[in-house]
Amino acid sequence: MLRVILALLFAILFLILGIPVLCVEWIIGKYNRQAADISQLRMVQWAFRVILFLCGTKVTVIGEERVPRDQAVLYIGNHKSYFDTIITYARCPRLTGYIAKSNMEKVPLLSTWMKRLHCLFINREEVREALKTILAGIDNIRNGISVCIFPEGTRNQTDALMLPFKEGSFKIAEKTGCAIIPMAITNSAQILENHFPKIKAAHVILEYGEPVYPKELDKETRKKLGAHCQDIIANMLRRNEELI
Repeated sequence: MLRVILALLFAILFLILGIPVLCVEWIIGKYNRQAADISQLRMVQWAFRVILFLCGTKVTVIGEERVPRDQAVLYIGNHKSYFDTIITYARCPRLTGYIAKSNMEKVPLLSTWMKRLHCLFINREEVREALKTILAGIDNIRNGISVCIFPEGTRNQTDALMLPFKEGSFKIAEKTGCAIIPMAITNSAQILENHFPKIKAAHVILEYGEPVYPKELDKETRKKLGAHCQDIIANMLRRNEELI
């Protein structure tokens, strides 16, 4: 339980001590929004790396050179653990907003940081509200801000490799033409979910696939873009299971 206590204490301290930082960053943002955005991004990435260290999590990264650094992209990945966000966000080379469940917007301080980092909140039960979130994601891409979404829609708590991807998640790439970056996250549930509430040291593999450009695909593949990207991630997951 020591790892749980240390990680929670650090997260709570970061959020509390970050209150004056948020105020300063708000002022900076009035004059230079880009500088404030990058500063906040790097602070959160540092905090996530500390949490992974405290939890004894070793991350092996494969294919990071495949991620374009000069353009906004849509990251999509499988989702087995709460730590998937921590693991992947710590690696983002540029400003990236994650799409999270709407109930996350109710968490004090955490939601403030998320909004500052251009994260979006989605309520899949309300079609109109979900559409607004997707449209906001399209605006983010057009403004040079990458977007990350887990297309399964929730954490996969089954024995299946993945839950079916929701095709609507890919509208952001279809409408903007941005690159889709498939992410395969292997063994992240071993950190917490497989033995909740304990946190245990684990080896996680994060692999980035080759960019997928919807406009370069044939018509039939574009119709099933989610399934196509899911197959790419599935192949990486099966391959990387042998490395754990």
